[in-house]
Amino acid sequence: MSRIDRIRGTALPLRGDDVDTDRIIPARYLKAVTFEGLGEHAFEDDRIALGGAHPFDAPRFAGATVLLVNRNFGCGSSREHAPQALYRRGLRTVVGEGFSEIFFGNSVALGLPCVTVSRGDASALQELAEREPETEVVVDLDAQCVTAGAFEAPITLPSAAREAFLTGHWDGLNALLERFEEVRALAARLPGEPPIQVLATGRA
Repeated sequence: MSRIDRIRGTALPLRGDDVDTDRIIPARYLKAVTFEGLGEHAFEDDRIALGGAHPFDAPRFAGATVLLVNRNFGCGSSREHAPQALYRRGLRTVVGEGFSEIFFGNSVALGLPCVTVSRGDASALQELAEREPETEVVVDLDAQCVTAGAFEAPITLPSAAREAFLTGHWDGLNALLERFEEVRALAARLPGEPPIQVLATGRA
């Protein structure tokens, strides 16, 4: 299992409360058969509207792995495409004032920790990233803090999610595959129709 205890990298600040999932990935991409390529369409309509002035288009934030947001990020519809688009864009954690519950859960299942900071700390991190985009940000799930240069602030996330990341149990599919024979034996003991033959497979 893949343990996630610390994420480090440069940051991409995205200001604004109540950023919904339709803005993160427009609904027309929900018809996609796979999640491949979704990253390039993240915030597509917002980026078009701003004519290249959106933070996701700014060269100084290219390669960022830490997304800095504000309150109620990921609200709106429950589409799992939203965290998938961010993850496939190269982002590996989201630091913000708060998250929609469903967006948070979909992110945990993907291995994308969403950690909460105070409004003042979120603003300070965004200002630092805008002023000094080369600054490395470190999100430490074990120590429950975020650091960026001389800046340090506490982070919070539900204990169950934190434990899942620190133990590697966030990846439910991988956990099933690692104990595939036990799963098959259990399926064989279940009453009713014989279980459908399932073949073990790797993940895409």
